[in-house]
Amino acid sequence: MSTQLLVERIISDAQLEAQTIIAEAESKAAKLLAEASLRAETLRKQTEKEAAEKRIAILEKRAADARLDGAKLLLAEKRKVIDALYDEALSRLLELSKEDCLRLVDNLLRSYAEEGDVVCFADNFRYASDVKRLPVAKEKKLLFEEATLPLDGGLYLKGKISDKDLSFGALLAVDREENQAALAKSIFK
Repeated sequence: MSTQLLVERIISDAQLEAQTIIAEAESKAAKLLAEASLRAETLRKQTEKEAAEKRIAILEKRAADARLDGAKLLLAEKRKVIDALYDEALSRLLELSKEDCLRLVDNLLRSYAEEGDVVCFADNFRYASDVKRLPVAKEKKLLFEEATLPLDGGLYLKGKISDKDLSFGALLAVDREENQAALAKSIFK
């Protein structure tokens, strides 16, 4: 064989081998590119899904926070209304007529006073001298302290066994504790 043919044959074989290598490389590159595109698409979809879930979670949390804040505001306003009712009740108790006040105190002493208790009146109690003349005072042998206490009206009993706060403020506090839910339910239907 001639040198020229041999060289052409080597060049031809080399070109064929180069084309095969290039074709394999292009095939591998296309395959890698397809795999990378698939991974990128999968990652993009997963990221979009996570972002959508996170967005929904954030919106739901904000909505829940808004509902909670709204409920807190509503509750605060309801408490203000109840506070105003009990403030008005205290005001009315402090302004009771002599007859009504003595009837109330007589009932309180009959219900809560023990024999020999010491009665202490609130600073603003107007009918102390009249209470001392009530039949219950003699029946239960109640003693009366001259010094007054800074109470919300009414009186305070000092007893041998226990003391009892019968101030109007304390009585309303007990009433509020017992009846606040029912009162709120009837007011805020």
